[in-house]
Amino acid sequence: MLGKTAIVLLAAAIAAGTATLAAQTLSSDLRGPTPLNEEGPAPPMMPTRNTAEREVRNYPEQPPVIPHSIDGYQIDLRSNKCLSCHARARTGESQAPMVSITHFMDRDGQFLASVSPRRFFCTECHVPQSVSDPPVSNDFVDIDTLLSRGTPGGKR
Repeated sequence: MLGKTAIVLLAAAIAAGTATLAAQTLSSDLRGPTPLNEEGPAPPMMPTRNTAEREVRNYPEQPPVIPHSIDGYQIDLRSNKCLSCHARARTGESQAPMVSITHFMDRDGQFLASVSPRRFFCTECHVPQSVSDPPVSNDFVDIDTLLSRGTPGGKR
């Protein structure tokens, strides 16, 4: 039987070895060679898509993505640059889609004359898209595709 000192020393050695091994070997493909206990360099910023085309939504009720650059747009308590094109009064000249009617409702479902304060900060739900390849593979299949396959479970 091992003495108390030997057990404590053995436990400490195992803990130290495990921590060292984890720091040296654990990293993901997204992190590159940087160990989990270190902060690696930030990846380069990818250019933003800049198009007038509307993106296809991936699921019902998905907020539309922003198909253009919003660099330098001011969105704060006093100003919302998005509304200079997407406000109801500006869509005729800008040809941008109007803000959804749901953005004019308060918490009680009552319609307001202007955009609701809880929907004023566009980038809480809407995001610009970058020109890049996905960092991880994705095999997402939307429900319409699954249903169109016509076999139980949607398998071909």
